[in-house]
Amino acid sequence: MWKRLLCGLLACLVLLSCAACGGKGGETTPPEDTPIVKPDPQKTEEPTNPQPNPEPEPEPDVIVNPLTGEPLEDEALAGARPVAVMLNDIHYAMPQHGTSDADMIFEYNVEGGITRMIAFYQDPSKVGTIGSVRSARACFVETVLGMDAIYVHAGGSAEALRMLRNLNMDHITEGAGGVYWRDAERRKTMDIEHTLMTSGENIVQYLDSSSFRREHSDDFSYPITYTEDATPAGGEDASHVIVRFSSYKQGYFDYDPASGLYQISQRFSTLGRIDPYIDGNTGEQVGVTNLLVLRTTVVNSGDSKGHMNIDLQGGNDGMFFCGGKAEPITWRKATMNDPFTFYHADGTPLALQVGHTYVCVIDVNADLTYSGSDE
Repeated sequence: MWKRLLCGLLACLVLLSCAACGGKGGETTPPEDTPIVKPDPQKTEEPTNPQPNPEPEPEPDVIVNPLTGEPLEDEALAGARPVAVMLNDIHYAMPQHGTSDADMIFEYNVEGGITRMIAFYQDPSKVGTIGSVRSARACFVETVLGMDAIYVHAGGSAEALRMLRNLNMDHITEGAGGVYWRDAERRKTMDIEHTLMTSGENIVQYLDSSSFRREHSDDFSYPITYTEDATPAGGEDASHVIVRFSSYKQGYFDYDPASGLYQISQRFSTLGRIDPYIDGNTGEQVGVTNLLVLRTTVVNSGDSKGHMNIDLQGGNDGMFFCGGKAEPITWRKATMNDPFTFYHADGTPLALQVGHTYVCVIDVNADLTYSGSDE
């Protein structure tokens, strides 16, 4: 009997030991018919009124100066008529004033080898003294007319004055109240014809009280476009440019890579030297981004003054200089009322580089030379 009890006790101990070993960190597999319950993933509630992604704010349009491609501080001036001031260019009258602020300058041979310039300002209010102011010529009247500008001058040749009357052009001549003055300091060393000055402030004040049309007409469109880099692709090296207007006057243009400008100098035969072209307002040499040289017929009219007849209608060849490079171009001005337009040799429109522009108009046979920086 004791043997049977002892065997039973040992069997129970064995069973208890097996149960204990099976529960020490072991994994158990549930019966196949026992379902495994997995937790539900978290649900994200959809918004009842989903908002679309906000559109980026459009960048404001930049209003640019139509004569330079540069931003205009006063947006109202974008459609305004520019002011064009007639400038003296003879060595006795140097320095000129206000030329570094000019958006565009055109230079022509007017008589006896002497040249004159016309300076265009889209916003004359920013300019100080301008001058010395001289008399009008027919070629400048045509240039002003094509730009729909207001002409500032001091008298003119008989032909120019006749054109101004017949065309009923808005112009401000010597004697207009409060516009001009004679510079006393210049009078000490210069003849009186080289002393007539004006200013941007005086011109604007006169215009504000005048009946002149201040905005371009609806059908006017200045055709020139601008780009950030107009350096002629594959153009010839042209760091140094010499434009011969006559035996009296040559223009020198030297490219400065640091500023990206052609620095201007002049040579007058009466002086026999090359002098920097200085703006009397700043005391600094004038530089421009774009240089255009346009060829046309320039002939002596045969009158007693030796005035030149310059053909500005139709078109002809020219050269464009920018970024120290040169390329041949053509120009057109269909009628007296049209502005100049410029084209690549293949006939596609030429875009100028953003910045100021200088235009030299010379005879078809006049000398034009240019070379690279190391020549």
